[in-house]
Amino acid sequence: MLNPVPNVRVTSHGDSDFHARLFTAHHDQLTRYATQLLGDPERARDVVQDTFVKLMAQSPTAIDGHAVEWLFTVCRHRALDVLRKESRMTRFAEGQVENVTANEPRPGGALEAAETRATVLSLINRLPPNQQEVVRLKFQHGFSYKEIARITTLSVGNVGFLIHTAVARLRAEFAALRP
Repeated sequence: MLNPVPNVRVTSHGDSDFHARLFTAHHDQLTRYATQLLGDPERARDVVQDTFVKLMAQSPTAIDGHAVEWLFTVCRHRALDVLRKESRMTRFAEGQVENVTANEPRPGGALEAAETRATVLSLINRLPPNQQEVVRLKFQHGFSYKEIARITTLSVGNVGFLIHTAVARLRAEFAALRP
């Protein structure tokens, strides 16, 4: 017996606008986030594509008010699925994070700021993976502790502890590098 073709939800013009706005606003952020989790821009793009395919199946009312959290949560789950399937987790090599940047132009004449950024990113790469993730969600993507807790399925208190511990370690290690 043949399996029937599943019903494909027809989206209204308003749904398409909603989905297009989310894609435009968050595609680059999700790609950077997935790259940070996977360590591979190609696999990250596939994960982000899967995330937006799943978004197309959602009505705007189902995720209204928490669409960005929904996108990051689905992206994270998909990335973790990929890592589980491959049964390995790769970490960034030295200097690899600096290659994953936004398409924004760097301010001219900010050599010291660029060096500081590179140093901080290098120090973040030395943090345990769970601290790296919450620090990036907080400081690179601007999520609140509550939003990070929903994305990572950790408690808000645990998120706060991880961020506090990571920031204290980063501050101490950064201070040790500066004369």
